[in-house]
Amino acid sequence: MIALLDGILSTFAAVMIMILMVPLLLAAVRMVTGPGYADRFVALDMLTGIAVAIAALTMIVTGRREFLDVAFGIALIGFLATCSLSALLEKKKEDL
Repeated sequence: MIALLDGILSTFAAVMIMILMVPLLLAAVRMVTGPGYADRFVALDMLTGIAVAIAALTMIVTGRREFLDVAFGIALIGFLATCSLSALLEKKKEDL
């Protein structure tokens, strides 16, 4: 019974990884082409969130716990990037 549930969960996680590739691509396009800085910041947050989800799902599929460390690292870098970019945006607003 456990082996059957493990197989179903691994299959579901693999399908979810494939489904998450679509919003990952769309967010990357929005980050590159976004009309304003706010659009690019939101796209960056979306990219990091999707990357964390993909890393967690990859951990489920492969069974390797190291992918949770990768997910944590991506989340931390995404948070710091968002903070840095928002500080840059505030600085640009003060210069105007």
